[in-house]
Amino acid sequence: MQLSRFTDYSLRVLFYVAINNDRRATLHEIADFYQISVEHLRKVVHALSKSGHLKTYRGKNGGLRLNLPPADINLGALVSQSEGTDPLIDCEAQPCRLAGICNLQNALAEAQRAFIASLAQYSLADMLNNPRMQQQLISKSG
Repeated sequence: MQLSRFTDYSLRVLFYVAINNDRRATLHEIADFYQISVEHLRKVVHALSKSGHLKTYRGKNGGLRLNLPPADINLGALVSQSEGTDPLIDCEAQPCRLAGICNLQNALAEAQRAFIASLAQYSLADMLNNPRMQQQLISKSG
């Protein structure tokens, strides 16, 4: 299973904002740090704000801050929310000659549940518990 770019960017934004949460990080600063398009990040930040993970502030002193403590941001829930719960393959969407006799869809559904369950054991705080990563993420412009 491969995570979408949207999920990847969501995690990156949360990492950056969490480490720099003593102030308001900006969209442009995060885009510059990761070398990612501001427009891609705008969609990610909007979704993270809508889901309650980020608090956004408009205006001259605007920016982003975490809306929840890092320990309360569960990676399994975040990835599940971002990726959705659609089956990895949909045997109904494109008719298959093996429909009804093949166990692949069940095996993949089980693997998908195990993947999310494994991630659910970790929080954002767990991911940030790395001094080298923290040092890399500390903004030099703040």
